[in-house]
Amino acid sequence: MIIYIGADHRGFGLKEYLSGILRQSGFTVVDFGNDHYDENDDFVDFARAVAEKVNIDYEGSRGILICGSGVGVDVVANRYPNVRSALVGNTDQAFDSRNDDNANILCLGANYLESAVAKKILEIWLQTSFSEEVRYKRRINKIAEVSANLIGFLEAESRKLEEGEEEEKIDNPLSW
Repeated sequence: MIIYIGADHRGFGLKEYLSGILRQSGFTVVDFGNDHYDENDDFVDFARAVAEKVNIDYEGSRGILICGSGVGVDVVANRYPNVRSALVGNTDQAFDSRNDDNANILCLGANYLESAVAKKILEIWLQTSFSEEVRYKRRINKIAEVSANLIGFLEAESRKLEEGEEEEKIDNPLSW
């Protein structure tokens, strides 16, 4: 299994630590950076790179994203239709995110986790399989429907713009 990993400056140290553990455990790790500490980098760039890869190979890969709070990278990752990203702060959430939600990207908040806790979260997250229970499958299918509906809406809006129609201002979920 390929593990894609990325972090901004606030998650850089934890990313380096977890990458080493993953490699020592025999995982293939693709590091999307940052490759050095840069206080001016933006979490969006690393989250996008990891999420794009997992979105393409959502059954054969996993992603790990780290920023200060974990929230920013989680928000970006969950924009992709085949990504189920989970912001995890403890081992119970790590288990549930895989067992119940079949999460394929783990997001961590470096400002709130000690390295040893992050390591344990990672271990549990990687060792836990999706339970395959009917109720969890049903919920994941509903999430996929939400993504498909949004993609359909965006495609329709794009066609309208290409045809020269004015953008409709009512019921546009992107105007929040």
